[in-house]
Amino acid sequence: MSKSCRLPDYAEYHFSLKEGALALLEGALVVAMIGYFFYRSWAACILLFPVFVLFIKEKKKDLAKKRRQELSLQFKDLVLALSANVKAGYSTENALRESYRDVELLYGADSPICLEVRHIIRGLENNVILEKLLYDLGSRSRLPDIMQFADVFLIAKRSGGNLTEILEKTAGVIEQKIETDKEIQLMIAAKRMEQKIMNMVPFLIIFYIGTTSRGFFDVLYHNLVGVAVMTVCLLFYGAAYLLSKRIVDIEV
Repeated sequence: MSKSCRLPDYAEYHFSLKEGALALLEGALVVAMIGYFFYRSWAACILLFPVFVLFIKEKKKDLAKKRRQELSLQFKDLVLALSANVKAGYSTENALRESYRDVELLYGADSPICLEVRHIIRGLENNVILEKLLYDLGSRSRLPDIMQFADVFLIAKRSGGNLTEILEKTAGVIEQKIETDKEIQLMIAAKRMEQKIMNMVPFLIIFYIGTTSRGFFDVLYHNLVGVAVMTVCLLFYGAAYLLSKRIVDIEV
């Protein structure tokens, strides 16, 4: 349990070497497609650098959201294990140590929840109160469930409430919320796929017409008016893409 590393801020995301290389490749491909289909100019890719930056930022947001969802699911299992260990007669601190072994078996030592539990246990060994460590996790994770759990845990400790019952109810609420989110994601999975297909439609139309009717789009390229028209079209396309992404991005 001595393994440690820098604690993340879950609102931000830093690419691994492999993720960074893949994101750069995807961003370059997107910019190349826009440069070719909208302007028929590879030189336009240089001016489309802001699109590349926006793509990378959105990629980081998506990965950060996915990591928070993983942490939320793993935290629910931690609370369940903690509740079971407290019910078995362990003190809160020892129950947390036992719960670490449970989540390590489930998710592996490199999982976000194991990283956080190791940090909490080290904090307890250095006489940092558990409530403060939970609040730190809640503030970094940006997850209301963890912040609410920290609040409830603090009240239970101060008032001498039934900690086992509180842990069970908290885990039940988190689990219900996760199940609701899964149902919503399942319901909109088809719409999400439709969104991805619709994002490709403008490129497919330009490719099809450009291939079957050569010269049809020539009037739109390599002249000031054509560039202005295609830029307006690109702005509308970008706005439609961001709007459709927000529509299917539903959080519970």
